[in-house]
Amino acid sequence: MATIKLNDFTIGDNQPAFIIAEIGINHQGDVKIAKELISKAADAGANAVKFQKRSISRILTKEGLEMPYDNPNSFGKTYGEHKKALELSEQDYKELFNFSLTQNVLFCASGWDEESIDFLDNLGVSFFKMASADLTNFPLLEHTAKKNKPVILSTGMSDLEIVKKAYELILNYNNKISILQCTSTYPAKFKEINLNVIQTYKKNFPDAVIGYSGHELGIAIPTVSVALGAKIVERHFTLDRTMKGGDHAASLEPLGFKKMVRDIRHVEQALGSFEKTVQDSEKPIFKKLGKSIVSLIEMPKGTIVTKDMITTKGPGNGISPMKFNKIIGKKTKIAIKTDKVIKEADIEW
Repeated sequence: MATIKLNDFTIGDNQPAFIIAEIGINHQGDVKIAKELISKAADAGANAVKFQKRSISRILTKEGLEMPYDNPNSFGKTYGEHKKALELSEQDYKELFNFSLTQNVLFCASGWDEESIDFLDNLGVSFFKMASADLTNFPLLEHTAKKNKPVILSTGMSDLEIVKKAYELILNYNNKISILQCTSTYPAKFKEINLNVIQTYKKNFPDAVIGYSGHELGIAIPTVSVALGAKIVERHFTLDRTMKGGDHAASLEPLGFKKMVRDIRHVEQALGSFEKTVQDSEKPIFKKLGKSIVSLIEMPKGTIVTKDMITTKGPGNGISPMKFNKIIGKKTKIAIKTDKVIKEADIEW
């Protein structure tokens, strides 16, 4: 069975799903908002909170930094200014890491460049989350894998062959891998989510922990992903879906996230055992609603039972109707009155 260890959490088969609140850049570049998000995510039942760490000048060319970025969600006139406005400082990250400890949730961030990965490693994160945008960034994947901490891969904007190559690259250095089905549109169309890929991943990567990272509307899809075998669930998280920024609309607010966690935990309980048995709680119900073999006429002791002497009625505390044909031709051990439930002890078997 595929398992990985994320701090004190064992993740994998026969374990509860590990739920990540993807705060991302929904903190608006404000540490106070970030702390409120962490606190509310913890209250909603998240096991971890995730941010995004970038070195802006490292991941964008000069042309990319200076590209005009004029839209209602922009925090700057250029794309570089926009990204810088939403990037927290290293001191901010240290503060948020320590704050997460007080809230009993794991802190992590997707590192978008080697310097950010090094910083997060030194900060003390217990695992690395790689963004879908970097699934083909093999130098970054290799650099991260060599840290020998669990690596969680989102797989939006890729096909199975790309996922296989990324997995095999990391496997050269590190076997603590999780793969998340993901569709990288915000919000994702339901017809493009393809939750059945979870089963494809389980078949193709039996040694990896499989999960789901979602950007869709509503709370139903992550719950279904767990029913299909997802053991890690990541979902974008915000204080208010109407806030300025590109990720808020595809995020869950605290109440929605809490309901999602509730439903996931209910589904995990409901999946239960592979063995079909009568539940103890069902036994008194069966006694009330189930059927027994019942006498149609009065039968003196020693009567040979015939088909026209018996029928089936409730309650279900007598001989099961499953033995209807077997009781025919048997002799009664006692006198049985009309319309009485016949018990096993009443018949000579």
